[in-house]
Amino acid sequence: MTLWYELVGLLPFEWAQFKFMQHALLAVLIVAPLLAFLGCMVVNNQMAFFSDAMGHAGLTGIALGALVGLSDPLGAMLAFAVVLAIGITLLRRHGLASADTVIGIVMSFAVALGIVILSRGGGFNKYSRFLIGDILSITASEIGTLVLAAGAFIVIWTLLFNRLVLVSVNSSLARSRKAPVWITQSAFAILTAVVVTVSIQWVGILVINALIVLPAAAARNPARSVFGYVWGSVAVGL
Repeated sequence: MTLWYELVGLLPFEWAQFKFMQHALLAVLIVAPLLAFLGCMVVNNQMAFFSDAMGHAGLTGIALGALVGLSDPLGAMLAFAVVLAIGITLLRRHGLASADTVIGIVMSFAVALGIVILSRGGGFNKYSRFLIGDILSITASEIGTLVLAAGAFIVIWTLLFNRLVLVSVNSSLARSRKAPVWITQSAFAILTAVVVTVSIQWVGILVINALIVLPAAAARNPARSVFGYVWGSVAVGL
C-alpha cells in the first residue's frame, strides 16, 4: 500500500493527499473492472434481473447477520446469497414458472423479509449506507479482502469463460458438446451472488446492478469480438 500512497500522492489534486480518498480510488479501480467482467456474462446469459435480485437480497443477509448478533454482516450476506442463488437456479430448472417470474417472486420475498427484520425497533436507518454504498469508508484491510475476492473471481471466470460463452449462445449446442450446462449455470449464479454481495457495502444496493449491466450493454453494441466486448466493458465501467 505504501507504493500506492506515494503514486497517488503525486497526482495534482488536493484530494489525492488524503488516505481515505486514496483508498477509495484504489477500490474503484478494483471494483469497476471486476463488475464489468461479470457484467459481460450476465448480459450474455440474460441474467440482468438475477444480478439485481442478488443485490436486493443483500438486505436480507444484513438482516440475518444483525439478528444473530454479528458485528460484520458480510458472512451472513454471503451465506444467504449463495443459498438464494442455488434456490433460484433449482426453481428455474425444475419449476413450471418462467425464469423472470421465479426471480421476481424470490426477490420480493427476500427484500420484504429483510426490511421487516431490520425495521424492528426502528433500527433500519443505521443500515441505509448499504443502499447507496460508502466507498469513502473503505479501509486498507477491506481493500485486501476485495483484492482476494477479485483474484478468486478472475481465476474462476477464466476457467469457466469458454463454457459460459457456449452456454449463453445455445444451451442445446453446449449439451451436444458434452458441456455440463447445469453445473456451469449453477457455478456462475453462485459466482455472481458472491461478487455482488462483496461489493454491495461500497457500491450500494441501488447502484450495483447499473455498474454490472450498463458497461457490458454499452460495449456489446460496437464490439466486433469477444476480446473487444470484454475490454470495452471494462473501459466503460472505469
